[in-house]
Order: sequence, then structure tokens, then C-alpha cells
Amino acid sequence: MVDARRPSPEALLNIARREGRGRLKIFLGAAPGVGKTYAMLDAAARLAASDLRVVVGLVETHGRTETEMMLRDLHVLPRRPFFHNGRILHELDVDGVIAYAPDLALIDELAHSNLSGSRHEKRWQDVEDILDAGIDVYTTLNVQHVETLNDMVARITGVRVRETVPDKVLSEADEIALIDLPPDELIARLRAGKVYIEDQAARAVANFFAKGNLTALRELALRTAADRIDRQLQDHMASHAIDGPWPAQERILVVLPEDMAGRDAVRAGKRSADRARAEWLAIGVSSLDGPHRHGAGANALRLAEQLGARVSLLEVDQDPAAEVIALARRENVRRILLPRPPEKRPFWHRFQPTMHERLYQGLLNEADAFELTLMSEGDETVQHASGVKPPGEPLSVFRPGIVLATVVTTTGLAAGLQPFFPTGSLSLLFMTATVAIAARMGRKPAILAAGLSFLCFNFFFTDPLYTFRIFDRTQLLTLVLLLVSSILTGNLAARLRERVIAQKAAAERTAKLYDFSRQATAAASFDEVIEVAVHHVSTVIGGEAMVLVPPENGRTGPLDIAGAEPMRPTLAARELTAARFAFDHSEAAGRGSATLPATDWLFLPLRASGKSIGVLGIRNNVGETIATEERKLADALADQVALALERIRLSDDLAQSRLTSETERLRTALLSSVSHDLRTPLVSILGAAESLENQILTDNLRAILITTIRDEGERLDRYIQNLLDMTRLGHGALKPRTSPSDLRELVGAARQRLRGPLRDHPLKIDIPDDFPPVDVDPILMEQVFVNILDNAAKYSGVGAPIEVAAQLTDGMIEVAIQDKGAGFPAGEENRVFDMFWRATQGDGKPAGAGLGLAICRGIVEAHGGTISASAVPQGGACISFRLPIARTGIPE
Repeated sequence: MVDARRPSPEALLNIARREGRGRLKIFLGAAPGVGKTYAMLDAAARLAASDLRVVVGLVETHGRTETEMMLRDLHVLPRRPFFHNGRILHELDVDGVIAYAPDLALIDELAHSNLSGSRHEKRWQDVEDILDAGIDVYTTLNVQHVETLNDMVARITGVRVRETVPDKVLSEADEIALIDLPPDELIARLRAGKVYIEDQAARAVANFFAKGNLTALRELALRTAADRIDRQLQDHMASHAIDGPWPAQERILVVLPEDMAGRDAVRAGKRSADRARAEWLAIGVSSLDGPHRHGAGANALRLAEQLGARVSLLEVDQDPAAEVIALARRENVRRILLPRPPEKRPFWHRFQPTMHERLYQGLLNEADAFELTLMSEGDETVQHASGVKPPGEPLSVFRPGIVLATVVTTTGLAAGLQPFFPTGSLSLLFMTATVAIAARMGRKPAILAAGLSFLCFNFFFTDPLYTFRIFDRTQLLTLVLLLVSSILTGNLAARLRERVIAQKAAAERTAKLYDFSRQATAAASFDEVIEVAVHHVSTVIGGEAMVLVPPENGRTGPLDIAGAEPMRPTLAARELTAARFAFDHSEAAGRGSATLPATDWLFLPLRASGKSIGVLGIRNNVGETIATEERKLADALADQVALALERIRLSDDLAQSRLTSETERLRTALLSSVSHDLRTPLVSILGAAESLENQILTDNLRAILITTIRDEGERLDRYIQNLLDMTRLGHGALKPRTSPSDLRELVGAARQRLRGPLRDHPLKIDIPDDFPPVDVDPILMEQVFVNILDNAAKYSGVGAPIEVAAQLTDGMIEVAIQDKGAGFPAGEENRVFDMFWRATQGDGKPAGAGLGLAICRGIVEAHGGTISASAVPQGGACISFRLPIARTGIPE
């Protein structure tokens, strides 16, 4: 039992979690034009006057003069521009707000959808980032944009709002300010042109802004604000250990004892809640192994859930009334409804009152701070009459026989030990038998065993023998003590048994949830999470399970089965309809629910980030409605499945975001590098061509210019070839067409293509004439030699030699190309194959996009080879790579 005088640990954890986070205040209105933005700016202006750093992140004035005037004295941050459909539009600059680090940021229209390319899809997500940075935020919201009210607003106004905000944003807001305006005054503002221009205002009054619509929206706004304020009150009471109830908002608690069917009480509670327009709760109060886990008690709880109550099961041991009162204080309940116990009751209830009677007496004596209502209950008392027995107990037809056999056996054992022990000591045998029966079978069999033990001991062991008369007062005392002690120890043993059973069941539920959570966390893909989910759920309920998701082409139409266990079922039209309803409305549908209960399956929505992402379908093997405890476990597993699927989705989004960011970075680097490297040879070609137009050039100078045009053209061709190769590598389209090729021919072809760059560098080729052919794509491998030799020529001084050597190593052909240039910077050998990497050598560094060696690595690895770079101790650099030998070229 939770001590009501201590602060709630959950409330304290929520307070600790909010530390370091900004505070969110929402100015809530029933419709556009009620003055939310003006009220927000007015409140901010008062704070700015008190030296608080206030900044306007984004405020939409909609051409309203009053709003524009309010902005004059506030600092307005520039917005972030976006090019969209041929126009430049502006959005909130989240990074700018965080970098400015104000005390308070004003951000209008919380439900706004951002333009493509923004940090987040929705503005409320931007606000979350700003709050996480420790900045307070004021924002505005209309009630029609609240996610769970969207359908209701559509029915009222005939207009479905597409931009919504999850309810969790409102529930986590630190303050909600309701900006209220009577419908007549709002319509007058519309007609005066203070909300929309004249033509739009006339259409609005005739449609969305009709007086009836505004009245209904106003009530929704008032109730939304009241609900949030009530939750704040509960949080305050929990965190400050304040005993309730406080007479703030009506809240009704229907108490359903385990030994009452309770369906009439549930219906009466629903009627009372509807009349008071109050939230209502229903709790099943059960002993640790009571019938609320099964039969009629579970049916009453299920009915309460279908009628809209918040349902829970309270398992008690010593004082059920105290547990109920503690829960009522935590929930700030003002009114408790309890079925009145029957006036006629068996006489033994005086010695062992039922749960219902204990609750009745306890609440009458202790619930002084509450309004206690007793209702006449038409349902019959439940005495395990549902036909379903608690787990672990034998069927009732065998239980008396087992008890009788145990007592008879104990009597025979006592008769055999009577010559050796005093008669009074033999009573301990009967007491031990009673404890054993209580531990194995429960409280009522233990009471039966105590009575039979009393009779047997009296008949067989007290004088006069074989009668129920007693002459000796000592023996009478022994008999009485035997009966009392047997009943007391039996009750204690039965209670201990119930606790062990309940703790075992709780441990099993926890273990199942932990096991699923562990495996779901280890799952790396959507399909793996689905597989783990359906396996665990089907095991828990002892039946079938499946997960359904919306079709890939959109959210309309029947849901698709993403996974099922033990086999993929064929769903009828009504099952598909129930699954779609559960997905669209984020509430349970199917068997045991209030929607389409005639179906064989129960469908539970998988909710994450305020919306449904799929549906969990379950069906047990016996074809019955799922029991309350199994249903609660299935609900918990559904929440875990949703979280796991959301984790996979967020991981995929993050990977895609990183890929997009890296692609953008590479694109920017490529354009920056290539624009210069392509322009350089083009300028040389154009300059040489213009010079050739001069008729007075000598033949020698003309030949030099023609050579320049040819060299620069070949250089430009190499750049373009590298770009094409890199594009093919990036798209995975580079597939070598291998054939046995001669290395000397490949080096010779590359040398011919590089006759200009290699003009000033002696090339030494050390490849034996009988060297085996290599299994490569000759065109791609020629490009490898071209890129490496070109790189060596660029970074070597004039006249510096370049050497190409090849040898056989471990069944592979190893090729090394070595120059006498400056070499690689220390520690940079592994970076030379990165895209756009170039050795830094001041302003005179050679031109190039930094793609050549990156392309070499891609081509060599596509052939199943490896490539590496190293520094030469005597000075220079060495690029070496290994390639497989052609099968036809392997020497005998």
C-alpha cells in the first residue's frame, strides 16, 4: 500500500525530468480571431518591461494593425528563407532562436506544418527542441488542432483540420491560458474585418463561424483547459503529499468487490458520470487470487471499460477499504459508488466476512472526506459461479474428497502414534494437516479440514471414545484450541499461498515484458520486431497473434498483415473492418470491446508519437473473451511493440537524414572542387584557341599551342571520366567485366594517355615478360593506372622518376607504383583514398578534385582486391594494390 502522506515517486520523477527544460505556456482559443496572439504579445511585453530577454521567433500578424503595433517594442529574429514552388517563403529559424538564447521565445501557430527541408515536419517539434535548450516558449493554439478532438470538430463544423498537435504536447505544457470570446463578439470582429478580409469574413460567418459552431467549439476549449488544469492539480497534490480530495472537478469512483457481479453498479456509475459530466473510474477490488481475474468480475470491469471508464484492478490483503481510500485520495475522487451488500447473509459471514462486507463496513467507518453512495445491486452474488476456477485449485467436485482423505489419513497416523505420545500432542498432527491443505488448496478447504479434524479428534481420541461427548475439561480445552489454531494457521497458510501465487504471476508478467523488451531492443529491423512481437503475444495469451500495418501506398484501404503466429490467418470482412477502426480511432475493436464485439479477434492500436502506426490482433485458442489480466498484459505488450516499431522508424529516419546530409555535403564539396578544376583546362583551351586566330604566329609557337589544347583536353577528359566512374560507384552500377589481361599492356595504354603529364618524368616498368595475366576489366584497370600515375606526376618534381613494379605474393598479383615526390603527411596515409582529400602544400598545390585515388579504391575492391598507401623511407609515396590471378594464367 502506498503511503498517501508521502510525495508520489512518479510526480517527483516528473519534476526532476523537467529540470533544465524550458517552460511551455499555450494560449488556447476556440477559433481564429479570439485574440490569442494579441494576448501572448501583451503578456510578453509586460515581461520584457521587467528586463526579461524576450524574442519573437515567429508571429503571424495576418495584416492586423493591433498585432503589428504590439511587435514594435519586441526584438524580432529574422526567419529562415525557403525556395518553394517558385517563391521564397520563410519559416521559424530554430537554430537562430537557440543561438540567441533568450529567456522567452514567442512562437505563433503551434500546429503549423513546416515546409519541406525544414528541421522537423511540424512546428510543435521545433518548439520541443527550443524547450530542450532551456528556453521558455509562449505559443498559440486553436482547439480544433488538438489531435483527439479532430473528429469531434469535423462533426461540429463539417471541416476537417489537417494540421494537428498530439495531446501529449498539451498534457506536458506547464500552463494553459484560455483566451475566451463570446460568439457574438467574435462574429462582430469578423464582420468588422479584424479577422479576415470582407469577402472571406462573409463566407466564414456562413460556414465555420456559425454561432452554433462557435458555441460548441467554445465548450470544447473550456473543457480542454479544465481537464489540463485538473491534471496540474493532481500533479501538485501528488508531489506535495497533499491528502485529497480537493473539491475542484467532479470525479466518480465505482468500487466493484470480487464477490459481486457488479454490472448494475457499472451502469449506475456511467449514468452518474454522464449527468455530472465527470470523469469516472472503475476498480475491481480482489483478494490476491480473487475472481476478478476470471468470470463475472472480469465481465463487469470489461463493461466499465467499454462504457468509457478508466479501469484498474486493486489486489488487497489486510484492509481493502484503506486501499480504496488511498487510491481515491491519489486520484482526487470526490464521490465513491459501492453496491449495497445483501441484507440476508449466511451466519458464518459473521466470523469470515466477504470482501464486499469488509469494504462496506470499512468505507462507512473511514470515508468521511468522501461522498459515499450505496446502490441496490440486482446482480447475484458471485461465489465462483462463473464456472471458471482460479488457477492452481482442483475442481470443486474433488476438493471435499481430498480434504476428507487427508483427515482420515491423519487420524490413522495419530491412532498408530497414540501409545507413544500424550493425547494432547496428537492434535499437532491435525493442525499440520490443516496447514498443508491451506497451502495447497486455499482458505475454504482449510476451514473444512479444521472442522473435520475437530470431529475426528473428539470421536477417536477423547473420553468417552467413539462419542462426541466430552467429560474432561482438559480435553475440552485441547479440542477448542485445536479448532481455533487450525482455523487461524490455515488462514495464514492460505493467505501466504495467495501471496505466493500472485507474486509468481506478477513475476511471470514482468519476465515476459522484460524478455520481449530485451529481444525487441536487439531487433534491428521492422520485420524482426514484428516477429518477436507476435511470438511473445501468442505465447502470453495461449492463442494467435498478428500485427497489421497500413498499406505502403497510403493510409486508406484494408490493413496488411505484417506478421502472424503460429500461422497467417485469413480475415473476414468484419475482422478487417474492426482492425481498420482500431487503427483510425486509436481504440480497441473486436471481441470483448464496445466496437464490433461479434468478431473472433480483438484488435489493439499501436500508438506512437500521438498516432496509430499499426494494430495488434489477438485471439485465444478457446474462443472466449480474453481475461482481464491477460488483456492488461496484452495492452502493455502493445505499448512495447509500438515503442519498438517507433524506435526502428526513428532509426531509419536518422540514417536517411544522415545520408541526406552527407549527400548534400559531398555535392557541395564536389561542386566547389570540380567547378575550379574543370574551369582551369577550359581557360587554357580557350586562351590557346584565341591565340591561334593570330595569323602572325610562328610555326613553333603554333605547335606549342596545339599541344597545350591537346594536353588540357585530355586532362579535362580525365576529370569527366573520374566523375562518371564516381557516379557509377555511388549507385552500385560499377560491375567489372573481367577477362585475362596483360599488365604491361595496361600500363602502356595508361602511359599513352598520360604522355603530357609524364613528359618530364622517366617511367621505369619492372614487370617480367612471362608475368601471368591478371583477371580484371581492362578498361577500368587502365583507369586505375591512369589515376595513380597522374597523381604521382602531379606531386613529384620535374625529372623525378616513377617506377611501376609487379610480383606474385600469396597467390595474388601485387602492383606497386612509387614516386620520388614529397610523400604523404605523417598519419594521413589512410585518408588518401577518401573523396575530395588532397595533400595540402600551400597555394601552389596541384589542381584536382581529390577523386582519383577514391575511384581507384572502388575499382580495385570491385575486382575483389585491396589497395593501400605508404611512405617511402628515402622520400616519396607508394601506392600498391593486389588483384587475383586469371585462372588461365596460374603457372603449373
